[in-house]
Amino acid sequence: MTNNAGLIWLIGSKGMLGTELSLLLEKSGIPFAGTDREVDITVMSALTAACEKLAGKQPVKWIINCAAYTAVDKAEDDAETCRSLNEHGAANIASVANNIEARLIHISTDYVFDGTASRPYREDDATAPTGVYGLTKRDGEIAVLKNNTRSYIIRTAWLYGKHGNNFVHTMLRLMNERSEIKVVNDQRGSPTWAFDLAFVILTLIKKVDYGKNIPFGIYHFTNDGNITWFDFAKEIFRQGRKLGGIAKDCAVNPCTSAEYPAKVKRPAYSVLDKRKIKSALGIKIPAWKKSLKEFLKKK
Repeated sequence: MTNNAGLIWLIGSKGMLGTELSLLLEKSGIPFAGTDREVDITVMSALTAACEKLAGKQPVKWIINCAAYTAVDKAEDDAETCRSLNEHGAANIASVANNIEARLIHISTDYVFDGTASRPYREDDATAPTGVYGLTKRDGEIAVLKNNTRSYIIRTAWLYGKHGNNFVHTMLRLMNERSEIKVVNDQRGSPTWAFDLAFVILTLIKKVDYGKNIPFGIYHFTNDGNITWFDFAKEIFRQGRKLGGIAKDCAVNPCTSAEYPAKVKRPAYSVLDKRKIKSALGIKIPAWKKSLKEFLKKK
């Protein structure tokens, strides 16, 4: 346990990352309370009331915000709801954290960049989101840092895990249903196992609570290595077949993004530079293939 003598409030506790965090916090014996859609983060009074209720039992020392609107294409037709959650909701959470002098960990995304870089994006690179989702997440970052100076923002990408819809689950299903699939080979990034991200969040909390000086601000985290979605799919098939999660052969073929038109152009390059978080936390980040194997073994 940490020496924090306070409560962690996990917002968005029933999502893919939130569920992983809930299980990890429970296993670690760290006091926490999880809330999800029953507390409307877009309504300041609702957040304040929930916080007061929790703080009546134990002081809230950390808030982790995993709540977000993440339907990238749908956001183009539902911009008001997307902005309400990703910007205004994040701003409200940061304000509540500031009012009670709590530290905040806020989860963000590679979509704050336009994907035109030729080297991994650093935390201080200029943002240039191209769609509503990316714009609202970028504006949410700005609001968080403005409303609570005791904030950590962790940008991640290509997130997958047991407790939600994601690329790995989709590939496993399609590979068991079809004899052939096509996967885009012109978008490059780094997969992130939700368990690894949850573990890093918990590591950050523990190190800060035990007195390590970790500057507030923006950090990047994904698994190590960078690949295309096609590369990812090929490895999912190879490991899934070997471990028995895929029952038959399925040809995995490359294609271009143009063959799968979408309302929002996906970043062609969304590799994130992770040297800052490695140095700050003194951690070694697992390679994406290793984490995929651990995930598939536990399925």
